[in-house]
Amino acid sequence: MNKLIENAWLNLRETCQNSSSVDELDEIEKAFDFAWQSLGENTWPNGDLILVHSLEVAQVVAQEVGLGVSSIIAGMLHNVTDEKLSDRPDFQTIEKQFGPVVSGILEGMAKINALGTDTVDLHSENYRKLMLALAGDVRVILVKISDRLHVMRHLDDYAASAQQKIAMETAHLYAPLAHRLGLYYINSEMLDLCLKYTNPDAYQYVADRLKESKEERKNFVAAFVKPIEEKLKARGFQFDMKARTKAINSIWKKMQNSKVSFDEVYDLFAIRVILDSEPGLEKSDCWQVYSIVTDEYQSNPERMRDWITVPKSNGYESLHATVLGPQKKWVEIQIRTKRMDEIAEKGLAAHWKYKGGSASAEMESWLANVREILENPDLNIVDFIDDFNTNIYNDEIFVFTPKGDLKRLPAGATLLDFAYEIHSEVGDHCVGGMLDGRKVTLRYKLKNGDQVSVDTSSKQQPKLDWLDFVITTKAKSRIKASVNEERKNEAENGKEILLRKLKNWKIDYNDELIRMLLKHYNLKLAQDLYYNISVGKIEPLAIKELVGEKESEATARQKAEEILSLDQLKDLDFSSGNDYLVIDNNIKNVNHKLAPCCNPIFGDPIFGFVTISDGIKIHRRTCPNAKQLFERYPYRVIPARWRDSKKRSSFQATIRLSGTDETGIVANISHVIAKDIGVQMRSINIDSVNGEFEGTLRVFVNNLEHLDFLIHKLQNIKGVLNVSRADT
Repeated sequence: MNKLIENAWLNLRETCQNSSSVDELDEIEKAFDFAWQSLGENTWPNGDLILVHSLEVAQVVAQEVGLGVSSIIAGMLHNVTDEKLSDRPDFQTIEKQFGPVVSGILEGMAKINALGTDTVDLHSENYRKLMLALAGDVRVILVKISDRLHVMRHLDDYAASAQQKIAMETAHLYAPLAHRLGLYYINSEMLDLCLKYTNPDAYQYVADRLKESKEERKNFVAAFVKPIEEKLKARGFQFDMKARTKAINSIWKKMQNSKVSFDEVYDLFAIRVILDSEPGLEKSDCWQVYSIVTDEYQSNPERMRDWITVPKSNGYESLHATVLGPQKKWVEIQIRTKRMDEIAEKGLAAHWKYKGGSASAEMESWLANVREILENPDLNIVDFIDDFNTNIYNDEIFVFTPKGDLKRLPAGATLLDFAYEIHSEVGDHCVGGMLDGRKVTLRYKLKNGDQVSVDTSSKQQPKLDWLDFVITTKAKSRIKASVNEERKNEAENGKEILLRKLKNWKIDYNDELIRMLLKHYNLKLAQDLYYNISVGKIEPLAIKELVGEKESEATARQKAEEILSLDQLKDLDFSSGNDYLVIDNNIKNVNHKLAPCCNPIFGDPIFGFVTISDGIKIHRRTCPNAKQLFERYPYRVIPARWRDSKKRSSFQATIRLSGTDETGIVANISHVIAKDIGVQMRSINIDSVNGEFEGTLRVFVNNLEHLDFLIHKLQNIKGVLNVSRADT
């Protein structure tokens, strides 16, 4: 037997012999013989022995994840059914030898391996199949996580291109799954290794800084724990204390997200108190220790986390406090019992020890929820993976139904997320809710401990804009599925509109045209293009300008005729030729109005903007919206000019003033305006602070020359320093 295989097997057997949870060593030895017969000294393409990999994965399952004999055997045998092997056993043979649990885990693993998971594209449909395979027996996930951890530890053996892909997939899927199942340290190690291969400079920088500051941290921890240890011993507690340094990836993320240097990351490590408590005294012991710690060191109440009263959904239990330690440095301290620490170290796997060999109800519910979402044929797998990744790392909040049932949701969840958590139908028909006797909207962000009732209406239907504020994957998936039919109908209507317009313009409809439009509007699917046309987000005239024979010389009249009806056109004046719309200074024409965003005055350079439902709006060329209108809707912009006229008219103008708050300043301003018989004042608003004033006047003037004259007069008032025309 190859020496590497022999050493890997001896290490695994020793681990299993020393484990209190592994009592069937004969079965494990039988599995090794089976694996040796199937795999022998076969190697991967890079020359590594397949059986060594299998034994080392089983070692991770036994030692680091802490699963029992069935999972260890599955880890050891997960490569024996590889299709590249000429003499591979079938699942019936494995079931006869090792039972249905081992066979079931291996079938799940085989489904995953058949997808070629080391090269599954995050954007591919295979990802849905991968997630469905993982969402079966939880032990399939745990063994696969062990397999992936081993791959990450040996990533140097892979080609550079494969390293990037494997690291990306691990960061997006396997590390979040490890976190969700409570395998926090496997999650941390995976993410550290991902950083090592995707951003080696960042990884090395943080690793070097941690090494440099190791002695300083050691001295600080010694000073911090000394008074706590003395008090705990005096009270008769049996305990261990240890410090754990924050993961490299976690430190780097904090530096990036908070825009701080390494030296400014205050929670580089956490100090843990692990109590040897009787089962009935666990909670009270933890709270007593919490009291001792916070008596010794000032605590930050906003950073206190109680996961003992209500554990996390993956079973995690602990009290966390952030206290001000020696040298005025903030330190996180975690208080838990040995049982809690084992669950924190080995996550869901520890539940098999404490829960009689079954996953928690919360975990089974979560997996059922994942399966339900994945079985939706309209699911966008890229969005799902992004939401999955984001939500798993969010803190949890706990919210109660009116009957007192507890619901766990990610921090930032809304009332509508809560409604969908209760039931999909409740979410679809939710119109709001009640909290402490007051009404709250769908968008209300839930807080820890809220007790909420949901109001529904049979007339309510899911709306696309709900996606703007829900955050749970379940809510997003259901809303998308519900509105998809409506979107399809809109898309069909949009396609009919486009076909009709193209026919009128004598432009061919073909795939090349649609590809060009999708690229221009940055859309993925033709259905998105048709939908946007139907709801008015994309206008056919814009498409005409983009793909048609560009009529850059289109006259003002031609542009108006494209959009306005005959009734609206008949009152428009193009008396100076078709190149300009002529605007009368008395603005009697109901089909063109002065735009309120810039309030043009007779004499201002102007242009017309053809709206869909409100005729033509007249804007100043210096209007703050002019640039956007010219860039986005050039086909709606038409040249316009004022008609020469001696008629006197009134145009609203807004004037801003500022200066020193002289006595009687308001009276002086009012006097100047009152003396000018052609000016009518609509309103005056003056605010004075610390001897200075700012004011706004709204007045009616005859034309631009009249406004300039008024501004000149106001500038001559004592105490007025600045006078300018405002847009509104």
